[in-house]
Amino acid sequence: MKIYKFGGASLKNAEAIIGLGKLILSKHDRPLVVIVSAMGKMTNAFEEMVNAYFKNRNHLIKTLHLIKQYHGSIVNELFDTPQIELETILKNLYSEIHFFFQNELHNDHAYVYDQTVVYGELISSHIIFYYLKSIDIKVNLIDSRNCIKTDSYYRDANVDWKKTVDLINHHVDSDYMTLAQGFIAGDLKGNSTTLGREGSDYTAAIYGYALDAKSVTVWKDVRGILNANPKIFEPTVLINEISYREAIELAYYGASVIHPKTIQPVQRKKIPFYVKSFKYPHKAGTKIGLGHKIQPKVSCFIKKEKLVLLKISTLDFSFMIEKNISEVFGLLYQYQMKVELTQNSAISYSVCFYNKYQRLVELISVLKQKFKVIVNRNVTLYTIRHFNQEAIDRVTGNGKKVLLEQRGQETVHFVCV
Repeated sequence: MKIYKFGGASLKNAEAIIGLGKLILSKHDRPLVVIVSAMGKMTNAFEEMVNAYFKNRNHLIKTLHLIKQYHGSIVNELFDTPQIELETILKNLYSEIHFFFQNELHNDHAYVYDQTVVYGELISSHIIFYYLKSIDIKVNLIDSRNCIKTDSYYRDANVDWKKTVDLINHHVDSDYMTLAQGFIAGDLKGNSTTLGREGSDYTAAIYGYALDAKSVTVWKDVRGILNANPKIFEPTVLINEISYREAIELAYYGASVIHPKTIQPVQRKKIPFYVKSFKYPHKAGTKIGLGHKIQPKVSCFIKKEKLVLLKISTLDFSFMIEKNISEVFGLLYQYQMKVELTQNSAISYSVCFYNKYQRLVELISVLKQKFKVIVNRNVTLYTIRHFNQEAIDRVTGNGKKVLLEQRGQETVHFVCV
C-alpha cells in the first residue's frame, strides 16, 4: 500500500486535476490511497463564511455563490458531458451548508468552523472521484469523517488511534484505488472535526500508519523540503534527505512544508515519507526516514509572524517561582494560546505565543489581577536550525529590534519587531 496526498495548489483548476490523473496513471501504484485537500484557496473561502456567520449574515449567500461558481467552472472544464450524479451530490452538499447556517444557532466559533470548512474537502473529493472514474481508474471514495475518529477539540482535534486504525482498515479496499479527504475527521457525537490547518499531510500519515504503508508521498508545488520558505528567504537549498527526528524538529518550530504532527505516525512504523513536486514528478524530492540527520547540512530558517510576546512579573518584584509559572501556563492553556517560546529569569517570565482563538484580551485581564504584564503585539519569531554567525546576521540585520533571544546547541530563536 502506498499513500499519495495532493494539496490545494495541485487541485486549483481543471488543468491541475487532469495533471493529477496523469500522474496517478503514470505511477501504476496499486494498491493506493489518495488523500485530497480542498481545491485552491477554498478553505479560505469557507473561513469567510464562518466569519460572516458571526459578523455579517448577509455576506453568507454571496460567499456560497462564489464557492459554487468556482467549483462549477472546474466541473464544466473537466467533463464534456453533463455529470448528473455529480451535480446532484454537489447540490445536496450546498443545501447542507445552507441549512446549517439558516437553522443552527451556535456561539462556539471553533465548532461552527469545523462544521463548515469540511465541505471544501467533501466537494473537492467528489469532483476528483468522478473525474478519475471518467478516465477509467478503478476508484472507491470514502469519507474520512467515518474513518478518522477524534475528540471534540474543534479545529485541532486529537486522534483516537485504536478506533481510527480499525475503521480505516474496514473502509479501505485494496482491490481499488481509494480516494479520501485530508484535514477532516469526525468525533464520537457525529460532528465534523478538523486536524489543524495544513492537516492533510497529517491525514496521509494517519492512513499510512493504519495501513502499514510502504511509503507516504506528499505532492506539493515545491521541489521538496527547502531550508527556508522561498517567498521569505532567498536563495534556498533543497534538502535531499532528512531524518525523522530532524523533520519533527523543523515541523515543531513551524517549517511550513510539513504539518507539526505529520512525522510521528510514520516514524513509529519507520515508513519512508517523501515530499515531491507534482510539476516534476520524476525528480527525487526529499526523503524523510532513517539515515542522514540532514543532507546537505545547511542552516534552516523558519519565520512566524503576528505573534504576541508577554513579559510577566510579580507585583511585589518577588521571584517568579515554579508556582507562579505553573499558574501562568495553566491560564495560557485555559485561553487556548499556542505557545511558541518561553524564557524565565529570577523576577520575570516571558512567553511568545499565537493568539489563535482571539482571546488575548481575556487572558491579559486575568493575568493583571495578580501580575505585572508587558504586552508586545505583532512580533515575529525567527528560528534557525544548525545556525552560524552568517545565518544569524541574515535574520537579525536590516534594523530589526531583538526583544528576546534564546540559544541552544543547534537552534537559536529571535523574537523581533
